[in-house]
Amino acid sequence: MKKIKVAISDDFLNSLVRLPSQIQAKVMNFVLKFRANPTLPGINYEKINSAKDSKLRSVRIDDTYRGIVMKPDSGNVYVLLWVDHHDKAYQWAESKKCTINPETGALQIYDTHLIVETPQNEEKRPALFGNISERRLKSFGVPEELLPRVRAIRSQAELDTLQNSLPSDAFENLFFLSDGITVEELLLEIDREKEAKVNTEDYAKALEVSESKRHFYVVEDELELTAVLNQPLEKWRVFLHPSQRALVEKDWNGPVRVLGGAGTGKTVAALHRACWLATNVFTKLGERILFTTFSRNLAEDIRENLKQICPAKALERIEVINLDRWVFNYLRKQGYDFTIDYGKRWREIWQDAMALVPEHLQLPYSFFRDEWETVIQPIGVESLEDYFQAPRIGRGRKLSRKDRKSIWPVFEQYRGLLDEENLREPDDGMRDARRLMESEGSPPPYSAVIVDEAQDMGAQAYKLIRKLVPERSNDLFIVGDAHQRIYRHKVVLGQCGIKIIGRGKKLKINYRTTDETRKWATALLKDNAIDDLDAGVDDTRGYKSLLHGAMPIVSHYGSFDEEVSGISDFLKHLSFSAHQN
Repeated sequence: MKKIKVAISDDFLNSLVRLPSQIQAKVMNFVLKFRANPTLPGINYEKINSAKDSKLRSVRIDDTYRGIVMKPDSGNVYVLLWVDHHDKAYQWAESKKCTINPETGALQIYDTHLIVETPQNEEKRPALFGNISERRLKSFGVPEELLPRVRAIRSQAELDTLQNSLPSDAFENLFFLSDGITVEELLLEIDREKEAKVNTEDYAKALEVSESKRHFYVVEDELELTAVLNQPLEKWRVFLHPSQRALVEKDWNGPVRVLGGAGTGKTVAALHRACWLATNVFTKLGERILFTTFSRNLAEDIRENLKQICPAKALERIEVINLDRWVFNYLRKQGYDFTIDYGKRWREIWQDAMALVPEHLQLPYSFFRDEWETVIQPIGVESLEDYFQAPRIGRGRKLSRKDRKSIWPVFEQYRGLLDEENLREPDDGMRDARRLMESEGSPPPYSAVIVDEAQDMGAQAYKLIRKLVPERSNDLFIVGDAHQRIYRHKVVLGQCGIKIIGRGKKLKINYRTTDETRKWATALLKDNAIDDLDAGVDDTRGYKSLLHGAMPIVSHYGSFDEEVSGISDFLKHLSFSAHQN
């Protein structure tokens, strides 16, 4: 007798959170009993006569509520799919199919009404996927019986209406194709290892497929299950998108850079990557992983979230700290003589240095500060000769050799005044920390480094990060999005010693923002070139939000006070509407 395997779907958790709290408690008790032994005589499986899928059964929660379970005719796999009021649970089950896709091997759920709902489009527009073969559409996860309906789709808007009816992997792949991603690009992105032949009756194996793990969680022990049931909204802990899992659970042969818009799960991937490395790769005594980010608050959040997914032993091998704090701690241990100033004092010092600005150039303070932050500090310019050689690409105003010589005294004076006050800027601290490490000649202190919010870190930060870990497999995992850059640190990773060629990846599915808001926001940046953190240009092709909501409201006001009043009135209206409902 093979070991019984029980899985729980994300749809089951979605339906669970909508139930009254007293019913949720009953469901949790049932699930714990079900997980222990789904063959108990007390679990009465009732056939759903109107269901299109003969494997679906209802199970009794109480007199009023029912769960929906997939119970194959043979084998030892049971899957909890849905829970609801009796009538609604049956209504959900009547139109659903839960099958193994013969092309992808993934367990899929989809609506059977699409099988017969093929509209007679009178539009003259060509079919959206008319130039893609049926064989290729099936390889992208479209069930064969849904091919006629998919073939009839004429627009991206029509495709959106089918989002909740198609298998999720099929819908996303179809969206990518409709948004300009080529078949060849999509095949490379999926990077699926195809079996010679998929066994459409082997549900245990199907649950091991990456596309299945996105929606189905195999319950291994009672404590783990209890944690999931008590926090059903925190699905990020157990359900990873295949694109995330491909990044997390891979033995990379060097640094990896992951881009992704807001809400695409970059930090989630970084968290799981840290845990995976600490559990599976760097497990020897003395091997440590650094998880660093830009701000202290983000580091605190990351530390707490890691506790939810990482075993205690693995967690001991992960150090979470924002980079500025790491530099401060390291320099203090080294007896560093300078104080790192984060803006409280250097602004005043700049005003004194500006007294040396040549009158014939009439350059404002903003020019000098920008030149310092984007040219001198990132490169590490320390002399006039260095400045003569420094590239100034993207600075706008050209400077002749004579101009550079004329303004160099301003920067030299600023540096001298910092020295007099025993001060260093954060970039100086990072450069000094790196030089101290190089002079010591000691081995790098970490086995791997995970970097979150990469877009807000400068060149000196990355040059230091490169020294914190040996150059080898699985050394650096860097996630960020230049579209969200707050601090103007445009960086080319390759120029900082971090070679990501062939290991630059993207996450495209947004889990946090509605698609209506995403479309509105990305339209604002349509004509702006956004860098990819490595001298290339990022693009928004294929970005998609899975949530939907109201269209954004744009309001214009004549003054700041009017704007505050308008926002206040809007919030009061929302509060009143919520109270009425």
